[in-house]
Amino acid sequence: MPLSQAAVPAATLRVRSSKGPRTSVLFIAFAFAVIADPVSSVAYAIEAALRALHGDLALLLPTMTLVVGLVVVVTANYWQLVRRFPKGGGAAAAAGRAFGPRWTFLPIGALVVDFVLTIGISISAAASAAIALFPALASARVPLALGLLVLVAGLTWFGHGGRLLFAVMTVLFVVVCVAVLVLGFISPHAMGHAPASTDAGRPAALAVVLAFPVAMALATGVEAPSTAIAQLGQLDDTHRRRFGRGTLALLLVIVGGLTIGLTALALRLHIGIPGADSTQIANIARSATGSGWLYGAFQLTSSLLLLAAASSSFQAGPGLLKALAGTTGAPGVLPPVLGRTNKHHTPYWSVVVCLIAAAVIIVAAAGQEQELVLFYAVAVFVSFLVGLVAMTHFARTEKKPALAWVNALAAGVVVFTLGVNLLRGWPVLSLVAVFVLAGGLYLRWSRAGCPGGIEDVEAQAEATG
Repeated sequence: MPLSQAAVPAATLRVRSSKGPRTSVLFIAFAFAVIADPVSSVAYAIEAALRALHGDLALLLPTMTLVVGLVVVVTANYWQLVRRFPKGGGAAAAAGRAFGPRWTFLPIGALVVDFVLTIGISISAAASAAIALFPALASARVPLALGLLVLVAGLTWFGHGGRLLFAVMTVLFVVVCVAVLVLGFISPHAMGHAPASTDAGRPAALAVVLAFPVAMALATGVEAPSTAIAQLGQLDDTHRRRFGRGTLALLLVIVGGLTIGLTALALRLHIGIPGADSTQIANIARSATGSGWLYGAFQLTSSLLLLAAASSSFQAGPGLLKALAGTTGAPGVLPPVLGRTNKHHTPYWSVVVCLIAAAVIIVAAAGQEQELVLFYAVAVFVSFLVGLVAMTHFARTEKKPALAWVNALAAGVVVFTLGVNLLRGWPVLSLVAVFVLAGGLYLRWSRAGCPGGIEDVEAQAEATG
């Protein structure tokens, strides 16, 4: 998912000490807010892989293990980005510094598409979670999703004061999910009826290789710490690096642990592809716990976490558009109207743009998050690829051949993932959108006389958001 660009409230950010308990509290609030997006991706990535495997549960664990391994590889690149750009900036800063400012627009375009898709898929998944808990809502899936979309967009009007809630939602979901896992492995309530293997006639290795790119939606949000550290202006570069890298490490532990745990539990309980009115993760929780309060808590916390992920993109996406409009010190390459803010510093016209785009996506996908997963795993991987190529360039320039080979290998994996997903057909629209946005932004920048500072637009969007 996406990325979460959530910050913590200003009261928390006024921590000035670089040592002691206050810094620990700041780190916990920052880290759990930022990882809300990738943690929420667990809600649909496992099911996406199982669908790509045609329901073959026997291959689900190898597939998701491969996915988690590749998330580690991608995260290693952002570990390097945090070291090199402690003031934030991510792949856009890396591309601009490595190849010139014109290359900055490719990851920027990818991020804009990614933010809109994050909103669409997170809202759709939240609606699916609600329907799994209350099946009577199934006939109103699209109106329910659109209602949640308008609700989250409306809350964005009031600014960023509730960002600490993202951290709270993440912690609550993790706690409840761990409880479900423990109960499911020790004393499950019921067993599913999905066969262990469907014997689809394909070699197992080929089936896994073709399926894992779909589930790489799990990697969305991995880039968030590398840009979100720009919010920590009260810390020096050393401590921003520690916050960024600590958040990446926490992300890997939680996302990787929950993914492998839920995948193994699905195999143990024989939970296959769900029906139209449920989700695989909901069926796992129901079989593990029954239909009591713990199941209800699981569905509620997962829904709220998904809405938090959507809300973070409703802040980050318009924030980036605002920065591109030139109201935060970055070059103005978009119309100034997109930078207009209310008294809560919310760029309301940019919010409206993201709202309309996400609504179109939700309606086109009939509110089904699984229809959007493929598109999701394309846009953000363009940003990953640009960042990896840039870091490969830096490693070669600095005569670090081992690091250059690692980054180049990771770039190759990202290219393969993109290629497989694009071969599925419609996801090419996501790539087209990235290039159209990147090209349009570049043309406006060129006509404005190629003003300097565009490489830092992501960092400026975060720092002033």
